[in-house]
Amino acid sequence: MILYQFSLIDNPMKNFFALLLTALLSLGACSAYRPDIRQGNVLESEQIKKLQVGMTQKQVSFLLGNPLLQDPFHRTRWDYLYTLKKPDEPTQQQRLTLYFKNETLEKIDDSQLGVKSLPE
Repeated sequence: MILYQFSLIDNPMKNFFALLLTALLSLGACSAYRPDIRQGNVLESEQIKKLQVGMTQKQVSFLLGNPLLQDPFHRTRWDYLYTLKKPDEPTQQQRLTLYFKNETLEKIDDSQLGVKSLPE
């Protein structure tokens, strides 16, 4: 019975491919994963379509969740903000502002609802 002993010195081509594979795997491990950063209230079009003037604050809260910003000086205004930061891309922001009178929805300002890029 003849036993073959494996040696990288015997075959320079195998040596080259082993070195190349090691280098590629090492380079792949060096890149850091950078996740998307999502902040605020996710504003879905189906939820916004259900908004109606005349709804109570409790109904709006049930539909959209608690607002991200509630100004203590303007308790009749609720701001829903959503910000998305993807690596190597500009930050995107959506904003929905609701105005209440006597705890009833009076005005819906969706003029800044479209995705807007923020300066870096």
